[in-house]
Amino acid sequence: MDTTDRTIDALDLARRLVRIDTRGGAERAAADLVADVLDGAGFEVAVTEPEAGRANVVARRGPAVPRVPVTFTGHLDTVPADPSGWSFDPLGGEVRDGRLLGRGSSDMKAGVACQVAAAAGAAPGRPLQLVFTFGEETGCDGAARLDAASLVPSDLLVVAEPTANRTVLGHKGTLWLRATARGVSAHGSRPELGRNALAALAGAATRVHGYREWPVSPTHGPVTVNVGTFRAGVQPNLVPDRAEMRLDVRTVPGFGSDEAVAAIAELCGPDVGLERLVDLPGVATDPAAPGVARVLELLAPGASAREPEYATYFTDASVLTAMLGDPAVVVYGPGDPEQAHVTDESCSVRGIDEAGAAFRRLLGGS
Repeated sequence: MDTTDRTIDALDLARRLVRIDTRGGAERAAADLVADVLDGAGFEVAVTEPEAGRANVVARRGPAVPRVPVTFTGHLDTVPADPSGWSFDPLGGEVRDGRLLGRGSSDMKAGVACQVAAAAGAAPGRPLQLVFTFGEETGCDGAARLDAASLVPSDLLVVAEPTANRTVLGHKGTLWLRATARGVSAHGSRPELGRNALAALAGAATRVHGYREWPVSPTHGPVTVNVGTFRAGVQPNLVPDRAEMRLDVRTVPGFGSDEAVAAIAELCGPDVGLERLVDLPGVATDPAAPGVARVLELLAPGASAREPEYATYFTDASVLTAMLGDPAVVVYGPGDPEQAHVTDESCSVRGIDEAGAAFRRLLGGS
């Protein structure tokens, strides 16, 4: 009988991860931390660094032929945090009033810590795969750099994004577009000699922003389009000859990225060019698919009887599902969704404890 103590404290690990600065990059130190913990628990661990300082982790233990029953995944990067706007150190990892404080506490280092702790404590013969990535916040960059041959197909992919420990069966697709208008430069005192690209694109931005006829999915909700950035002009006395805006589109089943591009192109008009910057498909797990109800009950008792939920944000599942042989996807993590990306981000310690217990149930019973 194996009597090795493999207990890892998820809260302690989450605090250590929060203290590692991965705001927009430099994930290697966090990757090394989770890799060391998993290596110590008997996993075969590979850390790859396709860009300097930016690393992915793939860990596996137990038989994995032809498929592994469960793959855990999470991302190690966070969005930026300017300390001057925070009431506490965003990299402090302090626990106060029952909450873990810091950037990434909810999105999603607490979730990663819960997965790692549960995996380390699972029975050594339990087949399990873990995938932790860099650059998820900027379009699943790390997941896209994984070698599919390094992954074993899986029956279930559990993504520990913040859901406040509710089971979520997928999410919308994501399309980021660059829209560009070109004009003719002229002196600001003779605007009639030029063609103002800013004015042309501003009109397109107004039409896109004001459009209210986007489709609504019965499962995933409405398509949304956000005009996120707008850049044009050099100085007031020069007619701008180029203008650019970037759009965030969230797509749904039945209205994917091709349909979105066609609709936005019509709204913008023929003089505005569109370029896809990020194009991530949505994810939708059928709650009636074999085994899904049991997984939901192990993670959150009673969840299989509730109306299935689908998230508005994207996750690495958009990229990983194809690499893993189209597993069922469940998003479940201790972070609070409303805390993602906010100033003074925090996560419930009770939620971390609950998520850790849920992951242990899953690994013991699925």
